[in-house]
Amino acid sequence: AKDTFSSTTIRSVLSEIYAADKTVVDKKVNNSTVISIVRKAVVRRNDSARQYIAASRTDLAETETREADLLSTFLPPLKSEAEVDSILRDIISQQNLKDVNPHKRKGELLKAFYSKVDKSLVDGDMVQHRAKEHLANSP
Repeated sequence: AKDTFSSTTIRSVLSEIYAADKTVVDKKVNNSTVISIVRKAVVRRNDSARQYIAASRTDLAETETREADLLSTFLPPLKSEAEVDSILRDIISQQNLKDVNPHKRKGELLKAFYSKVDKSLVDGDMVQHRAKEHLANSP
């Protein structure tokens, strides 16, 4: 469509994907890795936009925001907090984490969580926070 803005933005992310593809021996990068790369690109652009706004460069901030919005259209939605809570409750009820050393409980819970859920489909900070709350509230 001769949209130079979109093509340039997409090419920049594709170059990161190709670079990641070259680091994987005898395989291609999987969907999870591609989604993670695109999510990181969106986060970088949003961070840059905030820094440009702080420096009173709204023109550059607008460009970064448009790029982040464009790349976001290619991403699947993140799991909601309610979905994460449900999965964490299921894991806690299925596994006997009470017998695990209290210092290792969170690690065991997160390990079980990520064996069920792809990391690229959740906000890692939110999962950490929710896991900590669930362990604090479980008997």
